[in-house]
Amino acid sequence: MNARSGSALTFGVAVALIAGVTLGNGGANVMPVFVDDFASRFALSDSAAGLVAATQLMATAIVTLLLAKRAARPGRVLMTRFGLALAGAGFLGATAATGPVTLVLANLVIGAGLGAVYAAATAALAATDDADKASAVTICGVVGVTALLIMGVPAANHGLGEGTGFLLMALCCLLAWPLLRRLPDGPAGPTAPGAASAGTRGAAPARPSVVLLAGTGLLWAVTQGAWSYASVLGRQHTGMSHSAVSAVLAISSVVALVGAVVGPVAARRFGRMRSMAVFVAAQALAMAVLIFTHDPVLFTVAAVLWQACQLAVLVQMLAAAALIDPTGRLVASLSGAGALGTGVGPLAVGAVLDGAGAGVLGPVLAIGTFLASLPLLRMTVASGEATNEPQPGRVPTV
Repeated sequence: MNARSGSALTFGVAVALIAGVTLGNGGANVMPVFVDDFASRFALSDSAAGLVAATQLMATAIVTLLLAKRAARPGRVLMTRFGLALAGAGFLGATAATGPVTLVLANLVIGAGLGAVYAAATAALAATDDADKASAVTICGVVGVTALLIMGVPAANHGLGEGTGFLLMALCCLLAWPLLRRLPDGPAGPTAPGAASAGTRGAAPARPSVVLLAGTGLLWAVTQGAWSYASVLGRQHTGMSHSAVSAVLAISSVVALVGAVVGPVAARRFGRMRSMAVFVAAQALAMAVLIFTHDPVLFTVAAVLWQACQLAVLVQMLAAAALIDPTGRLVASLSGAGALGTGVGPLAVGAVLDGAGAGVLGPVLAIGTFLASLPLLRMTVASGEATNEPQPGRVPTV
């Protein structure tokens, strides 16, 4: 199904992909810990701390989108290392920040650097010879390493002093520097007539449509927004303690790795379009149950199913984009749109929850998931068509 020319997914390539995607999206994944640190360091209000967080997340998303086209060309290793250096300098600046202004500036630098890393690393997924396998292995590795960072950053803050969590992230940028040398590179030039269209070398980059980018951003805005308030909803609706809800969410995040493994298997067995539609529907249903239920057992089951389906959808989305556009521009563009939705989602969901309550939030999220899935499902159809020989010189528009 995914047989095509490209870099073999060796151990070194897998490590490079995991390191790049983990750090590129590290700001978003570790942001709850960052917020807790600089809010206490500078006595920031919730809104002020949220503004600092949004500064970094939006910078990451915008830079990822702006550099998506550049990431489709050769020089990804240099691009990621430049991003690591910039992000590392930003993390050092956040460690030494003496006030909110310098903290905001440092987070802008962090976001810009991570955006460059994220664009290049996600684009590199398309340069492998098996997009489904590369996506699944990378996402599984990212989840595992991110879990270690979520534990390590607060441990550094509490054990070594406030702000040292940023220092730990700067150290991670340094450690990732040699690991990224095996990152698959972009194509060298335009495809010659009669060249194999399924390979990564010489393919014309696809232009992502505004509708596709909007759908991707909306899906991750809904997902991240609801996940940000999952703990609050769990405590308010089920009566579970804070520690119990945290344990449920932590366990669901680990068990959800099954979704990253099942996603490619389901795509091969039942077809990418059909399997992704099922995963999206199950994700929406689990999200609704998690919001409405007052039963702790149902809440736990819904959380696990939701996270598993989310990873399955993510793996399938990345693989489909890689098949359509072997240069990696489409993958990087979708990653940037997803990062943008991740930054906006918590604010939007929080506003709906405060203004209308959980009774309205559930249908809003369900409708948002349905609308967001339509262009993504259309993309999976295009990924099936991508195995056919396109017309020479044609630049596909998704």
